[in-house]
Amino acid sequence: MDATEKRLADLGYTLPEPFRFPKPNRTGCVRVGNLLLISGHGRNLPALPGVRASGRVGADMTIEEGYATARATALSILSSVKMEIGSLDRVKRVARLFGMVKVAAGFDHMPEVIDGASDLMFELFGPERGRHARTAVGMYELPHGIAVEINGEMEIEA
Repeated sequence: MDATEKRLADLGYTLPEPFRFPKPNRTGCVRVGNLLLISGHGRNLPALPGVRASGRVGADMTIEEGYATARATALSILSSVKMEIGSLDRVKRVARLFGMVKVAAGFDHMPEVIDGASDLMFELFGPERGRHARTAVGMYELPHGIAVEINGEMEIEA
């Protein structure tokens, strides 16, 4: 277990199995030099307290459930990253997260939902490696009825 995974365990989490994309035309991550481009994640999330596979935040799902779902989505992302680069210790910096939240009309607290993912990255990697640029937007629908989808970029060691 590398140091980053030990830190994750200290936070009370383990990595789930990496999401297997349903078609061979896409994958969880693609390396371009020292940049790791991360596909949208949000399906087959770990069963953690408050995590909802589907729902609409602000209607049948609370901000707290959205937060938990975003955190689980971040764990799914980390699992794909590890599968691609072998060790989370090779992450030099979380550069950006782009979070999409399926919301009810008039709901505008998407940043608080996506904080579930941002907070985990910050807690796991610390301020130097974990602080990142971010977008949090509301959507009327997301693929397969999921409540949260997140993609992003990380800088990795060569």
